[in-house]
Amino acid sequence: MESIIYWLALHYLPGLGHRRSKKLLDFFGEPKGLFSASQKTMQELGLKAETIQAILSKKWIKEAEEELKKIKTMGIEIITYSDQRYPALLKQIADPPPFIYLKGEAQLLNTPSIAIVGARRASFYGSKTATNLATNLAELGITVVSGLARGIDAAAHQGALQAGGNTIAVLGCGLDIVYPLENKKLYAEIKKQGAIISEFPLGTPPLSQNFPVRNRLISGLSLGVVVVEAAFRSGSLITARLALEQGREVFAVPGSISSFYSRGTHALIKQGAKLVENVMDIVEELNLSVPKETSEHYNIKLDPFSERIISLLHTPKNLEEIALSLKESVVDVSSILTLLEVQGLVKQLPGKKYIRLDV
Repeated sequence: MESIIYWLALHYLPGLGHRRSKKLLDFFGEPKGLFSASQKTMQELGLKAETIQAILSKKWIKEAEEELKKIKTMGIEIITYSDQRYPALLKQIADPPPFIYLKGEAQLLNTPSIAIVGARRASFYGSKTATNLATNLAELGITVVSGLARGIDAAAHQGALQAGGNTIAVLGCGLDIVYPLENKKLYAEIKKQGAIISEFPLGTPPLSQNFPVRNRLISGLSLGVVVVEAAFRSGSLITARLALEQGREVFAVPGSISSFYSRGTHALIKQGAKLVENVMDIVEELNLSVPKETSEHYNIKLDPFSERIISLLHTPKNLEEIALSLKESVVDVSSILTLLEVQGLVKQLPGKKYIRLDV
């Protein structure tokens, strides 16, 4: 019987969580040792009666063999805890999965990585900020990790891909399920240029309880987590809490004080999260090595939309004047002005007029 069968079988044993699985793997080295152990040994290791009965019944063999057939058909890789390709950072957390399912490039699992997460109902400002940060990180050779959700997650993945960089999507369902379906094209692009991983068996639907479990992998894979827009109670804040528990750095992007989706990020900043205005705030906090000229470049780099706004503000102008000149919506211009204010590139004057500062 193939050794991978024993790894897959761990999914089909009741009463066996990730922490206990890790202890058993530390004891036996490989799961095959568990399935070959005597009932007395299993009892001495503190296994529950239902777990022992499931092992002795050998029903797990058929279930694991059926899943292995699907895995081979779909070209999925299994990266086990004993595999050298298993993420080193993930081994540091208290409850790493015994193995992960993977589509794409396995070598990305051990590259310097930063997670970007945030609201599903992201604003124009939030999506643009996530895309810009991801693009800049990717250009520095840093892998961008996120959860393939709509909103900030999708924007982060797209930003990394647009830069020709690397990105990892961590799913809260089986790898054979694309969720949300609107990200089907993005899923295919990440599979081709990055990596898609999950700890859930094939066929697992995207149940709500899966996502907090998934979030610990997003933070666990990363050196730090950047939160871009989050309500006061959101999954992104769960990821931030998990990051702190795992000893990772937490970053937050500020937003408008009137925005519902700034409440979570502002709360994180009040609690000590590093405020992020540009990619160099992340690089410097983590002591990532980049050339001086690179540092200067990313401190001043603007996207074309921002440059168009800046170019108009040699003299004070109000929001409506700017939007009219650019033939853009007031909402979109307002979002970018907020970002430029945070970056210290634009100042709001009395009378709600804006003027550029030194760029």
